[in-house]
Amino acid sequence: MAAICRAIHQLPRHSLSRVRFFASARRPNSLFAPLDDFPQRHIGPDDAETATMLSHLRFQTIEAFIAETIPSKITIPSSEISNDTIPALSESQLLARAKELGALNKPYKSYIGMGYHCAVVPPVILRNVIENPQWYTPYTPYQPEIAQGRLESLVNFQTMVMSLTSMDIANASLLDEATAAAEGMVMSFASSGFRKRKFLADSGVLPQTLAVLRTRAKGFGIDLVVADAASFVEDHALREEICGVLLQYPDVNGQIKDFSSLADSVHAAGALVVCATDLLALTMIKPPGEWGADIVLGNSARFGVPSGYGGPHGAFFAVTDKLKRKMPGRLVGRSRDVNGKPAYRLALQTREQHIRREKATSNICTSQALLANMAAMYAVYHGPIGIQNIANKIHGFTQVLKSNLESFGYRIVNKSFFDTITVQVPNANALHNASVAAGINLRRIDDNHVGATLDESVTPNNLVALINVFAVASSSPLVSFSQLQEPSTSSIPSVLKRSSPFLPHPVFNKHHSETEMLRYINHLASKDVGLVHSMIPLGSCTMKLNSTSSMIPLTWSEYSCIHPFVPMDQVQGYGTVIRELEQDLAKITGFHSTSLQPNSGAAGEYAGLCVIRAYHESRGEEDRDICLIPLSAHGTNPASAVMAGLKVVSVKVLDDGNLDLDDLRSKAEKHKSKLAAFMITYPSTFGVFEDGVQEACKIIHDNGGQVYLDGANLNAQIGFTNPATCGGDVCHLNLHKTFAIPHGGGGPGVGPICVAEHLSPFLPSHPMLPQGDKSIEAVSAGPFGSSSIHLISWAYIKMLGGQGLSQATTAALLNANYMASRLSGHYNLRYKNVNGRVAHELLIDLAEFDKKAGLKVMDFAKRLQDYGFHPPTCSWPISTCMLIEPTESETLEEIDRFCDAMIQIRKEAEDVITGVQPRDNNVLKNAPHPMHVIATSDAEWNRPYSRHTAAYPLPYLEEKKFWPTVSRIDDAYGDLNLVCDCPSVEELAIS
Repeated sequence: MAAICRAIHQLPRHSLSRVRFFASARRPNSLFAPLDDFPQRHIGPDDAETATMLSHLRFQTIEAFIAETIPSKITIPSSEISNDTIPALSESQLLARAKELGALNKPYKSYIGMGYHCAVVPPVILRNVIENPQWYTPYTPYQPEIAQGRLESLVNFQTMVMSLTSMDIANASLLDEATAAAEGMVMSFASSGFRKRKFLADSGVLPQTLAVLRTRAKGFGIDLVVADAASFVEDHALREEICGVLLQYPDVNGQIKDFSSLADSVHAAGALVVCATDLLALTMIKPPGEWGADIVLGNSARFGVPSGYGGPHGAFFAVTDKLKRKMPGRLVGRSRDVNGKPAYRLALQTREQHIRREKATSNICTSQALLANMAAMYAVYHGPIGIQNIANKIHGFTQVLKSNLESFGYRIVNKSFFDTITVQVPNANALHNASVAAGINLRRIDDNHVGATLDESVTPNNLVALINVFAVASSSPLVSFSQLQEPSTSSIPSVLKRSSPFLPHPVFNKHHSETEMLRYINHLASKDVGLVHSMIPLGSCTMKLNSTSSMIPLTWSEYSCIHPFVPMDQVQGYGTVIRELEQDLAKITGFHSTSLQPNSGAAGEYAGLCVIRAYHESRGEEDRDICLIPLSAHGTNPASAVMAGLKVVSVKVLDDGNLDLDDLRSKAEKHKSKLAAFMITYPSTFGVFEDGVQEACKIIHDNGGQVYLDGANLNAQIGFTNPATCGGDVCHLNLHKTFAIPHGGGGPGVGPICVAEHLSPFLPSHPMLPQGDKSIEAVSAGPFGSSSIHLISWAYIKMLGGQGLSQATTAALLNANYMASRLSGHYNLRYKNVNGRVAHELLIDLAEFDKKAGLKVMDFAKRLQDYGFHPPTCSWPISTCMLIEPTESETLEEIDRFCDAMIQIRKEAEDVITGVQPRDNNVLKNAPHPMHVIATSDAEWNRPYSRHTAAYPLPYLEEKKFWPTVSRIDDAYGDLNLVCDCPSVEELAIS
């Protein structure tokens, strides 16, 4: 025992803090209480660390601290969010509950199609990507030096899409196929100079896509025409007014049409051809780039991403070279670091709304990076031959199905197909009843037609069972596996067969054994900083723990392999999860109702504003189209307002960071007759609870408008206040921030909206759900958005419970204020309230260092990489600032480690100010320092500081060091000539 005690006393200070944690872990109140309660696992500071931070801030109690941080006028009774309103489950209880609900989902075999498939996820990708925190916890690659792995993988995704579609350039994914089609429609409108307002969608386009198009068209004033695209050639009036045509290839019924002559006619009319397609089908049919498409899009999910009751899925989006600068989303390309070494970065970071604001035509600020990387890994693992074999098998199975059904006397409507047939039947309802009784779902079309779409998961036994459903319905003899015959011909017209090669790059032709694939995945993961390495203190982005227990159900078959359009009685488990999450989010926000359909934060903004517009229209106030937005607002806010058909009027912000209420009142009264909405983020983007939020909301209501409260900073509110109490009518929530869905290296995200009762009737509908009389149409492809990852937020809320949610808020506020106090003696803390407190994040201004030493924000950011930290949010919301958020998940040890790093960097900056290090050759300007730089010879080392100073500026780094793999990369986003003027796929692919 004495030896153990001596060993403990010899531990470094950071190790002792963990000993204290275990010593002070909460003891259960009862022998029968679970020992794995979640708050102690999720919330970083223990009782001792909390006491230390309170003492540092000179508070005796948490209550006294909260009283100085959150304005009393907006606080809510603690009973509103408590374990009585949201009971807490332990981790083991949650997993048992998830398993119980999963058992209520009926695992029927679905052949519904319509853009959704039961993908087969290779086990090596399942275990090492989607279930691996090295892949799902990193942030968006805005710091490319510590994101080279996923950037390389996203280049693989882009290369894969370009090769299969035969298009000039592709982005790094969008949200889903339907919203990607909406982006294509708006691109067509913009390409016409916003003059031609008609857009034609072929009648073969997926119904969920048409619904999203109708929603988006309304905001832009586009006249959406749905008709047989062939009619375009005959309709001369339409030809004069059309800006673009959307074609589905193959179409919803499975038909493969030759659109080449139609494409010529569309181009002759000065319009664009937009093609929605299927990557797997493109291995067998002529790619759209070879018959004249200008924009090609679709869903990459069948490349190894589970259907998950609708998502998340990575859409792909590819364009011709002439359209590359109008392409929404992100583009990854190859550049060079300062030493000339090849390196990847975001070449086109079209978070264009942050630059163009109300002039933007897209509010896209994220992608589906995790899902795109899964699809890319699928292509790498299988390679062109493996993918071709999968496509051939699916097509062959579909031909076998067709021939057998014809032998029973059924008529197949579409003679050409890849994986989908439409069958004419005497009584569709009877056939559906028979198929469901056999555990099979077919596509419901009408009284006399059904559809069947096959995918990679279909086995020979599945095929026999499917054929026999039709056999029984037609009173034909049952078939057995031994009776099935391989087809001798293809159902793809010869003129539409693919003849060009695809995926020729070496990366798709060398990693086909599991050993090699495992090493490749791990090699890329080793290049990226994630939460597995250190705190990611990104202000506004809330990079908290993504707990293993909340992630586990995600890949269970009970949840992952369900088609989003199955009958509701087959998804009672999912229905319960969705209903409980909707109810809990409504309780947390103080609102009446929730829609989980928006599948990103920006999509939530857009949906919320569309709901407000619909509300005004229902009252005969269609003219209300003015949206007031503070200059400090998220850049997506103005872009979302424009997309919803609103006109943006900016509101001033005072020097102290508070909203200028006088300017708000003046503009609200000026636009009283046309005021539609006011958008506000609370706490403010500057990291402070403003006292005047309720007064601001009252000003808007007094002038006939509605208040949209951006919920990006809800992590500072739960249990103490809420958007409804602050005065809002609608808010969106970032489930990938406050509610712990992983950021996935740049997506997925979820942005549901919660609304007051008077706005509830206007929440988004979906063509596959019962329609409300006043509902706006769909805003995403899935009825409930990215349904599978709702499980994560559902689990997070259930495991914390009401009391734990309040404790998490307390810890987030306390961590931020402790950090602000430690850093304020070294850096200029830009904003705080009258008591000197910040909210859950803090803004430090680095402008003085530019004036004194030529050091800019990015110099501090790159140097932080040498200390093993992902930098905070840089140059936003103020160009000279860092926005820092520690979250509730980080312990005092980690917070102190970050503060120590920032203080040491401040000392290094002082050396530049005093001339100890030169302004143009110092440890900050040269950061980061990868290992190959540190390993240079003495003759090559021409820097006025030692290698040890560069690599190990603080002692902890000698034990725990993350090495960037490249030196600093140019941050001047948008210079496409670096990567996009190349004529071949090879030059954009990895080397």
